[in-house]
Amino acid sequence: MLRILILAIGLGASVAAVAQVRSIPADARRGLLTHIEGTSVNLRQEAWYLFGSGGRTVQLSSAAQIRDASNLIIPPAAVPPGSLVKYTLDQAGYVHRVWILTQQEAAQRDRAQ
Repeated sequence: MLRILILAIGLGASVAAVAQVRSIPADARRGLLTHIEGTSVNLRQEAWYLFGSGGRTVQLSSAAQIRDASNLIIPPAAVPPGSLVKYTLDQAGYVHRVWILTQQEAAQRDRAQ
């Protein structure tokens, strides 16, 4: 009986985790992100990669979170080079939150900012 109860609780928790919806803020900017080293990343905003610019080197905040397409938090070194992302900055201008976009998210148009 105890095994069935534990299995039911575990199954319920795993279903809840799968059903979790990503919440990307409407003010998040779109860009291409490549990890350089440590907390340094190369970020090309949408207007820059349309014209082939190399972008600029920026720093991640001390509390930065990078989420992959499965919404798992990953270290900066695990970001595939040139990943299409949405990101937000903190008050000091450091990259604070990053979401690597799924194909469906990448196909959606951004809201006018």
